[in-house]
Amino acid sequence: MYFQLIKLTTNNLFRMGFKMGLEDNKRNKILLVLFIGVLMGAIDIAIVGPALPAIKNYFNIDNRNLVWIYTIYVLFFMIGTPLMAKLSDRQGRRFIYLLDVSLFGLGSFITASSPSLNILLIGRAIQGLGAGGIFPVASAFIGDTFPPEKRGSALGIIGAVFGISYLIGPLLGGLLIGYGWQWLFVVNLPVAVLVIILGAKFLPKSSKKMEKIFDWKGMLLLAVSFSSLAYGINQINTQYFFNSIYSIKVWPFLLISILLLLIFVKVEEKARDPIIRTSLFRSREVSLTSIISVFTGLNEAGLVFIPAFAIAAFGFDNSQASLMLLPVVVSIAIGAPVMGRILDKTGSKVLMITGGLMLTIGLIIFESLGYYFFYFILSGIFIGLGLSALLGAPVRYIMLNEVSKSYRASGQGLININTSVGQLIGGTLIGAVLASFGGDVNAYEFAYYLLAIAALILTIIALGLKGRRSEMKTMKIK
Repeated sequence: MYFQLIKLTTNNLFRMGFKMGLEDNKRNKILLVLFIGVLMGAIDIAIVGPALPAIKNYFNIDNRNLVWIYTIYVLFFMIGTPLMAKLSDRQGRRFIYLLDVSLFGLGSFITASSPSLNILLIGRAIQGLGAGGIFPVASAFIGDTFPPEKRGSALGIIGAVFGISYLIGPLLGGLLIGYGWQWLFVVNLPVAVLVIILGAKFLPKSSKKMEKIFDWKGMLLLAVSFSSLAYGINQINTQYFFNSIYSIKVWPFLLISILLLLIFVKVEEKARDPIIRTSLFRSREVSLTSIISVFTGLNEAGLVFIPAFAIAAFGFDNSQASLMLLPVVVSIAIGAPVMGRILDKTGSKVLMITGGLMLTIGLIIFESLGYYFFYFILSGIFIGLGLSALLGAPVRYIMLNEVSKSYRASGQGLININTSVGQLIGGTLIGAVLASFGGDVNAYEFAYYLLAIAALILTIIALGLKGRRSEMKTMKIK
């Protein structure tokens, strides 16, 4: 099934590629290898939601521990993205790309065969580290091997992977979960082997560049800071919020996170090639967009728990519950290209406010009426359309306008880091709420109520963005 889906989608996309002028057989083989690798990593993000309820029952764990299956992946994905991108500059693209795919395959094997939750978390961490490198290295490969006039169409094909993966993921999850949650990860192994074989054959060797120094201090500080933040939030009892804040399991970790984050800012100001360029935040627009990206990532984490809500609300089995993501992901797939077209006419401010309002409305419907099937579907459509505006073109559009050409890559990377931070916080927050309230329908309603507040906050923040005229003036200057 997996290989048939890959064959169908790649045939259609590469037929499009030939129409756009991608005639070179060698380049198309390179693009095929990159496409399959990115698709493998992207599907794993979409497929983990259906696996969570089954893993919870298999290991007999509570919601507070269950959430780490998602959170640890996001954390190491965030670490892997800048780390592997820099290593690919130093060690060559092909070696690092194949290393990333190998790590992802190894992590999948450990996850699928794990006898305990601790081993499973190690597997998910290795998966996240590998996946974090697959995406940026694939984009860098295209920049290295495709001429300027063909890069846009090649990047468009790779970018289409995310829409495809969010459609395939729930369907594939629904088909495989009946055979055991392990199969959701086992399916990655033959694909990883295929990518390694094809990559070794078709991907060209790239020259090594040793002049870049990786910001190890910054990366370590960032990782430990957000690990501490995630653990501290995860241990909060939301029923007795203020009392639990004073717990030894909460306040020391929140304090450590804040202190390390302050040290991180100082280190990044002096680093030769920082993980995050703090100078970018001198732009008010970049600062606002970064906050919006964090809140968007926080809401995006809520998608992972929709199948579990469907089980609690409707009594569905794991296979049926996995399909309940489809209203959201279909809306994202349809909405993303439409939002991109609207962007040129309305500007980013109007689109992001509209997206924030749609997300807020969707989450309010979900948390108050989601246990009715009709409203469950309706809320999913609103949530998907809202996220399609907030996750896609407008945020990257603002960064391109506000950041100078020499720092554009850093600006785009900052979006990824901000979104990952939001996902990290969102996942741990939802886990804390579910654990505090017992994991029933009321617990999910309260968790999505908090997400609705976060969506409303990001909508209000979007009101501070530049209007269309100011945005056009900035674009001309840059």
